[in-house]
Amino acid sequence: MKQTNHKPSESLALWFLYHTALGRMVLKVLVCPFVSQIAGAALDSKASAALIPWFRKKNGISMEGVIVPKGGFPSFNAFFCRKRENAGVSENAKLSSPCDAYLTCIPIKKNQIFDVKHTRFSLQDLLQDKKLAGEFTDGTALVFRLTPSHYHRYAYAADGEILSWRRIRGILHSVRPICTRQVPVYAQNAREYQVIETNELGKIVQMEIGAMMIGRISNERPVDRKSVRGKEKGRFEFGGSTIMLLLQKDCVSLRKEVMEAGRDGGELAVSYGEDLTE
Repeated sequence: MKQTNHKPSESLALWFLYHTALGRMVLKVLVCPFVSQIAGAALDSKASAALIPWFRKKNGISMEGVIVPKGGFPSFNAFFCRKRENAGVSENAKLSSPCDAYLTCIPIKKNQIFDVKHTRFSLQDLLQDKKLAGEFTDGTALVFRLTPSHYHRYAYAADGEILSWRRIRGILHSVRPICTRQVPVYAQNAREYQVIETNELGKIVQMEIGAMMIGRISNERPVDRKSVRGKEKGRFEFGGSTIMLLLQKDCVSLRKEVMEAGRDGGELAVSYGEDLTE
């Protein structure tokens, strides 16, 4: 994929929800996990398959390489979680992009309240673990924002051993920029993360974050507790979603364009399996 800076747009519906009194009343209901569960059940239904042609056209989704079940996709969610024949992974990379996404790179400072697409939160709030957060002081956070048009399966970013796995329940907001300016989305949304001792890059955290009308993060847990770079790790169901990688200080040499992603207010387009290192 050619890498270009991307500046996301904002929708009228999201502006209504996050900027008006009536919208915020509606939002209190929409962000409850049970609402996402109801929406998820509807999108699993056979009738929801009728939405697929409209969704494909609206988001310009290519079907090249997509594995289509015999008889077609049985539901909208089945299409949204579609699997590709070959997602593509750089062979010699030490750290690769876990997904197709728009990337922002953020330095992590001690006790810093930092901003991810206009959302302010501390790393301790995000991880709910003060000791673990301290291990990434002066490191780097890579934020991968997926849109509805992206491939919503993702992979491990590096080879290593999974030390721990944690799921944090939360309320579910959209991860669109207009929403992240209003609430601490990444600290509130349901999320799941793994602490991985990599073979060459020290310790990393790989985190998946749910979003409004999605809620379901479906991860496979390897029995041998091994993370294999480029191996499918899991998938998001309907909605825009986010993956974060936390890297320790001086453990990873990132490409220049990756280090500069987000400095001008845009985001860098990256591909599943793409090499992020020098």
